Amino acid sequence: LLLAELFVPSSSRPANTSSLCTMFGPMIHQGEKLVQVSKTLHGLPENHKLLNTVGNKLQDLPHMQHTAAHFKSLKLNESLSQLCLFTQSFRLHMDWLKTEKHNFSLPSETAEDASTQLLLLSTLLNKSLQQIGEDAPRPPAPSLPVVSSAFDLLQFSIEISQRLQVFGHWSKR
Repeated sequence: LLLAELFVPSSSRPANTSSLCTMFGPMIHQGEKLVQVSKTLHGLPENHKLLNTVGNKLQDLPHMQHTAAHFKSLKLNESLSQLCLFTQSFRLHMDWLKTEKHNFSLPSETAEDASTQLLLLSTLLNKSLQQIGEDAPRPPAPSLPVVSSAFDLLQFSIEISQRLQVFGHWSKR
């Protein structure tokens, strides 16, 4: 009976919750916010025909694999590092988009909002990586095209919007 009493308190529950696990909730929340802001980044209605005509002109914009096999093979350290790298890359692209929108005297509030959400996610990811003893990776400087017209800028905005939406969903997983 004495042994049973000693065993129950020592094994029934963990002594404290991992601080790393507490970061996942806010990260998921940031992913949801990114999905929402990405839908308004280009300023077009969801059913606009231009949304289906944009190609892949921004070669350095992250491409996410989102197959079941890929999700099954994910490992925490590698996934957090990759998520951090993608977040920083999107932030560089978003800052470029904000600058270009200013150059064409176009509203940039949604790009600023997306950049803020990416910064918040990046901060959470950096803290998580520190907790597991990993360094945050640094993305290479992206090769960004010259924007010659407001229409080009709209197309880039649509491309970033679509990829940011995928990234937001991917980051929540």
